[in-house]
This record gives sequence, C-alpha cells and structure tokens, in this order.
Amino acid sequence: MKRFLSGWLAAVLLLASAGPAVAEPPMWIVRDADSTIVLFGSVHVLPRELDWRSARLDEALARADDIWFETAMGADAEAAASRASQASAYLAEGQTLSALLSSQGQARLKRLSTVLGIPLVHIDRLRPWYADIILGVTALARQGALVSSGVEQTLAAAAPTALRRAFETPDEQIAFFANAPMADQIASLEDTLRQLEEDPGFYDRLVAAWIAGDAGAIETLGLTPMKQTSLYLYDALIVQRNLRWAKVIAERLAGSGETVIIVGVGHLVGPDSVPALLRARGITVEGP
Repeated sequence: MKRFLSGWLAAVLLLASAGPAVAEPPMWIVRDADSTIVLFGSVHVLPRELDWRSARLDEALARADDIWFETAMGADAEAAASRASQASAYLAEGQTLSALLSSQGQARLKRLSTVLGIPLVHIDRLRPWYADIILGVTALARQGALVSSGVEQTLAAAAPTALRRAFETPDEQIAFFANAPMADQIASLEDTLRQLEEDPGFYDRLVAAWIAGDAGAIETLGLTPMKQTSLYLYDALIVQRNLRWAKVIAERLAGSGETVIIVGVGHLVGPDSVPALLRARGITVEGP
C-alpha cells in the first residue's frame, strides 16, 4: 500500500508517454525439473493509457495452472477490505489528525485538502494511516491514475476464478497499516504530505524505472525512502511478508506445474526481497 510497495492501494502519476517503446517490467523465473514459477512485480494503480503488458507476461499467464495475488480479488474482497478499513479508519472522539502533526505537516494538510477537494473537517477525523491512503489515491485519481487500471485489477479481471490464489486476506492487509504504532503512521503521513507538495514527479521517475525493468532504480526510489521514514513499516510491510511468501513459494515449487505470482514490485527488489530469500534457500532464480 504505502507507495507502490505493499498492497492493493498505491499511487502513480500519468505516464502516457514516459516509457520506452517496448514495456518490460521486471520478471523473475524460478524453475526445477517439473515446475516453473514466474514472479511479476506490479504497480497497483496506473493510468488507463499506459501500455505495460509484455509478451513474456502474457505467455506465462496463458500457460498458468494457478495465478497468485497479494490478496483475494473481486467484489467480495473489496467489500471485506472496505469493512476492515472503516473499522480502523477513525480517531477517537475528541482527537484530530491535525493535532498529531508537526506545524509544517498541519499547514501541508490544510493546503492539500483544499487542492484535492477533501474538506479538512472530514479528513481531520481520520487516523494517519487512512488519511495517508486517501490523500495519495485522491491526488493520483485527479491525474487519471486509477486502481481499476492497476496491474492486479487488470489481470484478475481476465483470470479464471478457479486459477486465482492469494497470500493474504483483505483484513490482514488492512491490519498491517491500522496496527502500526501511531508514531510510524504519523511519520509516513508527514512524508506523503511532503512528497505530494515538493516532489510531484516522484512517481513519474518510479514508474518509468518499472516500465524499463530497472530493479536498481526501483529499489533506490521506492524502498530507501520507506526505510528512512519508518523501519517498523519497512519490516512489517516488506520484510515479514516476504519471508512468509518465500516459504509458500518454496512449498509450491516442491509440487509441479506452471504458476504466475503477481505482487508489488517493491517485494521483488533489494536484499530483503522474495528472490533474495529464495536464493538464500538454494533455489535458482533467473532475473535481476
């Protein structure tokens, strides 16, 4: 969720003409004698106009016996995520979001709520984790970037229900954010407010790196800021989930067949990534 890294909500700016002529988002391939597992790094929110699908991905999907996502997809899953979000979205009576922020953060929140058309009185009732998501997604939706155009929504819509699998439930994903210490929620929100105002081209650069398959640039742009903002969130959203997923993938590899796994690209780059964890188990992984 935070940035493009770790869930079904994230952010991306309009990139209709940003990428190279041939899109090649990064992919990794895990094989043994009777199994092939393709790991595809996704961005969860994208503009409709962005052509990101590669022939390699489409070929892998056509052969797949099962297709894994971070969480369940579809109307029921969206309803469950909405219920879980609403249950943990609001501050206690008498508290305000503004009072939790620095003076600079308060000023940014006031300005951005006006720019984005979200009444401050409404957003001031939200816990920091939820305000973080609402502000980021709203800012990007105003520029044409939508969850419905993201990798997961696009691919799940075409994948037979019988083939779809999930690592986590919607409730588990929401809990990663809602259960974070308040100080870490605030630090993340303050960073989002700063980025929305001071670096509106950040996601242009990030998604251009994704389209080009530049794993090093993705790590530098995506993971490094998260580590600097909150080591707790980095560990909870990236490291611990990667450890659980790598175990599931290793178990799947012990079987047979063709599998495609689609998770946020931030889970697939860097020293704590799923490919790195699989390699540490002695499993051969082709890719960046």
